[in-house]
Amino acid sequence: MNVVMHGGDGEMRLLVDPKQIVLEVADDGPGIPDIELALQEGYSTALPEHREMGFGAGMGLPNIKKNADLFEIQSGVGEGVHLTMRFEVKAG
Repeated sequence: MNVVMHGGDGEMRLLVDPKQIVLEVADDGPGIPDIELALQEGYSTALPEHREMGFGAGMGLPNIKKNADLFEIQSGVGEGVHLTMRFEVKAG
């Protein structure tokens, strides 16, 4: 949702194979000035109109980090955001 709300143009890449699922998301938005702050549960930069639609709880990035087997985020002011997450497929 952050790409839609803040990111401007963006791109998603998905790799699915029997052992893993890898999702990369990149945008050319304003970037994240403080990644550590953005990873804190409850922190959000959502605008009031986004909150009215139920977004902006500040749990997106923290939940991805908690549940992904690999979580990499790169960003800076004016640099957009590049997020890579990998989920290992466990035999069941």
